[in-house]
Amino acid sequence: MLKESLENRGSLAEIKARLRAEVFTALDDPSEMKPAISNDNLLIFELIREFLDYNHCKYSTSVLVSEVGLPKVPLDREFLRHELNIVEDAPSKSVPLLYSLVSSYKDNNMDRVPKVQGFTKSLDNLRATSTTHKVTSDNYESVPVIVKGGKL
Repeated sequence: MLKESLENRGSLAEIKARLRAEVFTALDDPSEMKPAISNDNLLIFELIREFLDYNHCKYSTSVLVSEVGLPKVPLDREFLRHELNIVEDAPSKSVPLLYSLVSSYKDNNMDRVPKVQGFTKSLDNLRATSTTHKVTSDNYESVPVIVKGGKL
């Protein structure tokens, strides 16, 4: 009954995430030098950190920062925006830059890939069955795009 109660309140997932973060922190050797992060990887990790912070995934953020060896203080959003050549409008300034990148990518690739049959239906099923994270993108008709041969 306790497990069900915690699940219903959404606390169980948070407890599990916190436990994983604490275990990782306990196992992580602070004297171990982390390998240098390439500039591209640093930008990607910072986009992920901003996304996690925005979505209140503080334990996931703490594991990411610790595991990868990111600086404790995030890079400035303006610096990220400039490095990634992102032009923002007023609404996009209130959400993580990753959303702008994904939105731009989708807009630029909508006509290049044929619709994958059943993808929209499976997204609708996810929206109907998800208990912890609701999919809120209405009228979602994009298709997954597989990028081949790119180098990060």
